[in-house]
Amino acid sequence: MSVLEMKNIKKSFGDLEVLKDISFSVDEGQVVSIIGPSGSGKSTILRCATMLETINGGEFSYLGRKAAWEENGQVVYAPKDQLREIKKDFGLVFQNFNLFPHYSVIKNLTDAPINVQKRNKDEVYAEAKELLIKMGLEDKADVYPYQLSGGQQQRVAIARALALKPKMLFFDEPTSALDPELTGEVLKVIKSLTEMKMTMAIVTHEMKFAHDISDRMIFMDGGYIVENCTPDEMFNSTNERLRAFLGKLEGGY
Repeated sequence: MSVLEMKNIKKSFGDLEVLKDISFSVDEGQVVSIIGPSGSGKSTILRCATMLETINGGEFSYLGRKAAWEENGQVVYAPKDQLREIKKDFGLVFQNFNLFPHYSVIKNLTDAPINVQKRNKDEVYAEAKELLIKMGLEDKADVYPYQLSGGQQQRVAIARALALKPKMLFFDEPTSALDPELTGEVLKVIKSLTEMKMTMAIVTHEMKFAHDISDRMIFMDGGYIVENCTPDEMFNSTNERLRAFLGKLEGGY
């Protein structure tokens, strides 16, 4: 079953058409990596899928429930109460962590489950502590974000997203703000989520990582999906634009 289905998505900022007829789906337990040059529309897809941006055309749904669709040439979003339910299906991890600086690590994890989802406080705290153990941060519950390295902050951000028990996680270049040593820590955590069969869509420039963990890869260029295929097919593609993109990366693939 598809957790996310996007059909004929269009998005413009003023006269600039950023997404041009984008269609793809992510099935339950699947990992889809989205790659492409800067300005190709990768992050905009994630922002539209997570409703941080509104679409100008097309439709998308989560677990068969429509979030947005077209009626009489206009895009219509589901009523607020339905969107609130749909938004529980996914979590988003940003490239710059977006932790609450005035909250301790444990409060960053527990605040939304307790106050937004209205879940049992003791249960939420117990689950949050388990997540910190999984992230290798069990001794950091009471510290504040500024006391953590970038890699630790990003692992807290991943734990915070998981604390909401989403059906799917989106990652927008989760390692782009990190140096190579810290990047490895975060990639290891994301890889461990694939072993838990977490459904994920990841915008990344880490090509070997994307190849190793993805079920499918999407290559975007100029607002279009140029390739949507398995990792092996992606890296063996004869598409000239894709070959040029991969060749520009440090040492190629």
